[in-house]
Amino acid sequence: MREILGRRRRLLSRRNDGRPEMLSAALTFATQWQWPVLPGVAPDPQGRARCGCPDPECTVPGAHPFDPGLLAATTDERMARWWWTNRPTAPIILATGGNAPCAVSLPAPAAARALAALDLKEMRLGPVIASPTRWALLVKPYSLEQLGELLYAKDFVPGSLRFHGEGGYVALPPSETGQGGIHWERAPLPGSAAPWVPDVEAVVDAVVEALTRTGVSAPEL
Repeated sequence: MREILGRRRRLLSRRNDGRPEMLSAALTFATQWQWPVLPGVAPDPQGRARCGCPDPECTVPGAHPFDPGLLAATTDERMARWWWTNRPTAPIILATGGNAPCAVSLPAPAAARALAALDLKEMRLGPVIASPTRWALLVKPYSLEQLGELLYAKDFVPGSLRFHGEGGYVALPPSETGQGGIHWERAPLPGSAAPWVPDVEAVVDAVVEALTRTGVSAPEL
């Protein structure tokens, strides 16, 4: 009996097994942080660069909701546990907006330069999610009207900035997608409370200024 229990502990601790790590992360997001989540569509097992959804030209393979749809996102522990018990390697998708964080994302090379510039200014940032192609800076929820006024007031906004607000989504760590793994570039501070996130105005102002100062133009993004 002791050997069986020991073997069980080793199996549960394996990071590449998927089940314990993904389930634990999903429950943390949903129940401790009150972030509405749902499982994303998995990459195509016949070719991980392709998506498991019906769209043969999917631009975010394995990193978006499909079945269930985005409106199913929940903070309910029982639902999250059921989903990731039955789909233990499914990507974790955050439904942005409402009471949940929103996000501002940009291509990874430009994001790395922008964050380096913001570090020199000692600007406080919230969690930053990184995929192989894009990084997303989490921000406080904002409305479309608020975002519109913010962008209208600017002379220049890089064309590849994306805004994930109400009705949007981002994949959360430690998801594996068709483009590669998702990880924290800036991890939330440990603890049970939901992570602090900055206002969208502060992040957009700082990112646009940083990209302008470092000579990154819209075509490069």
